Amino acid sequence: MSQRSAGPELLRLIELMARLPGLGPRSARRAVLFLLKRKDQILLPLADALREAGEKIDRCNICGNFDTIQPCAVCQADGRDDGIICVVEDVPDLWALERGGAFRGRYHVLGGVLSAIDGVSPDDLNIAPLVARVQAGGIREVILALNATVDGQTTAHYVADLLEGSGADVTRLAHGVPVGGELDHLDDGTLAAALRSRRDVKN
Repeated sequence: MSQRSAGPELLRLIELMARLPGLGPRSARRAVLFLLKRKDQILLPLADALREAGEKIDRCNICGNFDTIQPCAVCQADGRDDGIICVVEDVPDLWALERGGAFRGRYHVLGGVLSAIDGVSPDDLNIAPLVARVQAGGIREVILALNATVDGQTTAHYVADLLEGSGADVTRLAHGVPVGGELDHLDDGTLAAALRSRRDVKN
């Protein structure tokens, strides 16, 4: 969009929208036009919500979750098992586990995974605070709930090596056949992981 067809404020809004995941210049223009046509219903309330979020929301200084309070609501929640830490790549993974309600321990967000291609080193991740939490004592198990990608598994092995000798059991999520999945629809890697993670039928 040229400067002759739109003012600098509109061009800047489109440029910022285009930086969001899944939005290119064309889809950003459509989104901006949608917002402008619904200025009072969506645009202005959204602007207020974004400003308030920017001012009040920050990462939890214990687990790395996003919240308006320190520590976050998950870390402050009663009735959770303080002896188990579930390590996740990023906040959406924490939210996904919380949505399912199957895990009732504590969390630790790494903020990414190791990647030689992207230049992500251990110093770029929230690994040292995790090691400190475990070494402080009282942790029975650390669950490495990282994605089943090359970088995810590389990170899992790196963290597991650092926690060796800490006294905590280091485990990972089972990989394999999803509930309701059919074998002929699965890729070879998933089938191989399912075979390695097999267990007794009665358990």
